Amino acid sequence: MQHPFIVGITGGSASGKTTFLRRLLASFSDDEICLISQDNYYHPREVQQVDPQGVTNFDLPSSIDSAAYAADVLRISQGLEVRRKEYTFNNPNAPAKELVFKPAPIVVVEGIFVFYFEEVAKLLDLKVYIDAREHVKVLRRIVRDRDERGYDLEDVLYRYTHHVAPTYEKYIKPFKHDADIIIPNNRHFDRGLEVLVAYLRSKVNASQIS
Repeated sequence: MQHPFIVGITGGSASGKTTFLRRLLASFSDDEICLISQDNYYHPREVQQVDPQGVTNFDLPSSIDSAAYAADVLRISQGLEVRRKEYTFNNPNAPAKELVFKPAPIVVVEGIFVFYFEEVAKLLDLKVYIDAREHVKVLRRIVRDRDERGYDLEDVLYRYTHHVAPTYEKYIKPFKHDADIIIPNNRHFDRGLEVLVAYLRSKVNASQIS
């Protein structure tokens, strides 16, 4: 089997990566594209770092099992199947499903640290950065954390100020200019998505010919 084309997608928290990925994946069939998300590689909650106020900080590189993540990206880049237990972030008491990642012509590797983790970054054939202005990201984070995680406004703003923003400045923003493609997402990302889909479609077609 021909080795997959590995696409890394990153950006700051609430830059719109999840919505972008949903649209990207919907542009291809399941046997054409595979997503491996950093979200399934968090260390157990009980070993996560706690800040001076007693709040667990999930926004650090050390929160992620980067070695396991890199090993699985390497494995799928070699055309091999990957199995991983789902990380049930929103409901730690829920039974974790076994996720199966099958090789495909396009493999998307997604997460806020995929450019920062050297062992992951060196496996990427294309780097895509989803960008948004700070105030846009703050508003999106407030809505998301309220609706999906039940956090109140004070909690969301505390986490954004003390965890999210410092991590962005130190571990994400410096790698923005390593990207091959930067897609602005302040209002929409339609044109950027269209360009990326067309390029990746050409990779899928080439793999089918060979």
